[in-house]
Amino acid sequence: MSGRPADGGVREPHTLADYAALARAELAPDVWDFIEGGAGRERTLAANEEAFGRVRLRPRVLTGVRRPDTGTRILGRDWAAPVGVAPLAYHTLADPAGEVATARAAGLAGLPLVVSTFAGRTFEDIARAGTAPLWLQVYCFRDREVTRALVERAERAGFEALVLTADAPRLGRRLRDIRNGFRLPEGIAPANLPLPGAGSGPVPGGEAGFASPGGHALAEFDPALDWSVIKWLHSVSSLPVLVKGVLTASDARRALSAGADGIIVSNHGGRQLDGAAATLDALPEIADAVAGARPLLMDGGVRCGGDVLAALALGADAVLLGRPVLHGLAVGQAEGVRRVLDIVVDELKEAMLLTGTATVADAGHRGADGLAGHQLVQSESPELVQSGSPELVQSGSPQPVQSGSAVAAQRPGSAEPRPDTSALRKQDLHGSVSDPVLDTMNFLNEITHRYPDAISFAPGRPYDGFFETEQIFTYLRRYLDHLEAGGASPAEIRSALFQYGPTSGQIRELIADSLRKDENIHVPAESVVVTVGCQEAMFLAVRALMSDPDDVLLVSSPCYVGITGAARLLDVEVRAVEEGEKGFRCADLEAALLAERARGRRPRAFYVIPDHSNPSGTTMPLSTRQELLDLAERHDILILEDSPYRMVSPGGQLPTLKSLDHARRVVHLGSYSKTLFPGARVGFVVADQTVVDGAGGSGLLADELTKIKSMVTVNTSPVSQAVTAGMLLSVDGRTSELNTRTAAYYGDAMRVTLREFERNFPEDERAALGVRWNEPSGGFFLAVDVPFEADNTALVRSAEEFGVIWTPMSYFYPGGGGSTSLRLSVSYLSHREIEEGIERLARFVTSR
Repeated sequence: MSGRPADGGVREPHTLADYAALARAELAPDVWDFIEGGAGRERTLAANEEAFGRVRLRPRVLTGVRRPDTGTRILGRDWAAPVGVAPLAYHTLADPAGEVATARAAGLAGLPLVVSTFAGRTFEDIARAGTAPLWLQVYCFRDREVTRALVERAERAGFEALVLTADAPRLGRRLRDIRNGFRLPEGIAPANLPLPGAGSGPVPGGEAGFASPGGHALAEFDPALDWSVIKWLHSVSSLPVLVKGVLTASDARRALSAGADGIIVSNHGGRQLDGAAATLDALPEIADAVAGARPLLMDGGVRCGGDVLAALALGADAVLLGRPVLHGLAVGQAEGVRRVLDIVVDELKEAMLLTGTATVADAGHRGADGLAGHQLVQSESPELVQSGSPELVQSGSPQPVQSGSAVAAQRPGSAEPRPDTSALRKQDLHGSVSDPVLDTMNFLNEITHRYPDAISFAPGRPYDGFFETEQIFTYLRRYLDHLEAGGASPAEIRSALFQYGPTSGQIRELIADSLRKDENIHVPAESVVVTVGCQEAMFLAVRALMSDPDDVLLVSSPCYVGITGAARLLDVEVRAVEEGEKGFRCADLEAALLAERARGRRPRAFYVIPDHSNPSGTTMPLSTRQELLDLAERHDILILEDSPYRMVSPGGQLPTLKSLDHARRVVHLGSYSKTLFPGARVGFVVADQTVVDGAGGSGLLADELTKIKSMVTVNTSPVSQAVTAGMLLSVDGRTSELNTRTAAYYGDAMRVTLREFERNFPEDERAALGVRWNEPSGGFFLAVDVPFEADNTALVRSAEEFGVIWTPMSYFYPGGGGSTSLRLSVSYLSHREIEEGIERLARFVTSR
């Protein structure tokens, strides 16, 4: 195909730039400006293309890829390539056949077309023109009945999705159109809208009401839209709804929680807010937020197949192509559009072949953490890279952004921001900072603060009603009296409070005494290390025991995220041993041990919470405890026992693993956060295992942990230790006496919770819904199975629309799982709050 020569002498178009040059010669100057122009100084318009200019694809050789597969599947439909036609008003400006010609070309290419509210041809004519999947782009008008009629008409015509344009409460200030005094040419009008003020029927040529696009938008668009419009669109149509115009992760999360079926990262082609981010710059953080939960598309600045591949690598599932489609239509009608689409797809295939990318799924890979895998690109812009490993993505400083057709140079006194040359690159930091495990608590805290009126079953913390401020002073004085009674001088007492103190702790004797009286654990004080909470105890134990890259930590799964987080910080491999319906089984642990050894790896320890576990609330039977100790001795591994909920649970408790440990196979991790108070941040580890060196010397594992602690926290706060010691002294070391009232309260809280589940989910109803829960005998937690994906998106909706917060159980499965389960903590709430909270939860579950 050939086109009319343009100023640049282009005769045979081979690129999208060639088509642009030819189209400019074909179109009237004011029409060209209407199509090409952006808002304000056109900084965002230029930034869209400039962002792709900073991307560098990374070739891979000798990959064996023969014929890249560009096919993809979105919203249940197969696309020949991850490319669609973006919504563009008035295709009839480029060719009288308008959207009919575009639909015919898209159908031949096997690609979808998003039809604008302001299409110049009727929906029925467009639908008859080809086989392309058709989506309707929706502007919401002040008169919702106009929007409703538009949506219903498109659905009847066979359209398959709605694309809500969310970034245009009014049209942006487009200076080219203002300077040109742009008016739609005679005969150009939206074929599917009623003339303003003329009733509900479509008009073939109601130019008077639409001649000024900006004026019409100002008069008719609804500027007061909020997130409820998504629910409204679902109420008037059975079609999926995608939200277009999202540029931040927070808006992406809001869109998903509001019920969006997909997201389109878009700045309206640079035609709305000038100075907004380029879409490619915004894409990675939104991809991280969406995490594969819904289709994620983007538009803006795509001008070749390599751009498509870059967008896929940075997290998009597909891109939408805008202005180049109108260029092809102006130059060669339907054949011109088909050729434009073919060029992009051919270039994509070439780029995939040269980068060794066999399929679209490979290009836009998402790992188990849900984050986009940036294996294909390196970028000169730090904005493009929010996550990813150093071997996949590199970034540097961006080049100056073009404004209009000129480069905005950085000059002294210029208002343009300079790049922060001191900024650190996230991919140069330890990989743990991008690990979702380390971000779970932050996300829960964010949700809690964002919805302060919601009832939260998320925090596993003690009930505030047990604490009195004056107690701290009483217990501190009790310890100081103890020191004085023991013969300590005033100077020694002062030093015990104000100086660092011994790294291993200064209240070890009191802790050992308490363990003997409370738990029948008989160990010397020298085997105890006082830590900053139990989290440090975990960190010290894992660090000391895991000495080789082939060492493995096994964990009962689901498990507390603190242990998997510590392992991630230390680059220790974790192997999950899944619990069955009846809890942990030693046979599963033994199978995992043998499998790891068959891989050439060395299992070193097994972490477990045997009593009222976090997160599931299960308790290990006595027979299983004895079997586990035998297994540990037989397979020469240690057990990391973490059991903080025993003393705050009602009734008699089974013996701890450590109290049954006659072969020193158990490292006991302890905490006073639940039994005394969390603000003290005092925990401990009992490590009475013997350690021998090559010279024949020996000591305790506790001594080795102390060495590590000296390089981590130096010591545990002497003031916190003093208050904790005073509390132990006040009950002669028997924390069970301090917790008689609290254990009864938490037991009642669990019973109230279970009673409310029975009341809100009658047996026949819960069976039909697929709702189940366990019935822990103590502790803070229980697990609930639900009939939907209990992910972050569902959590946000639960908090926002129903006022109840919970924790996704998937957080606690290091090997994956728990996707349809919730963890509820009942410890922090009053009984009245529990009753109201379960009612809200029931409304949320039954609304799904």
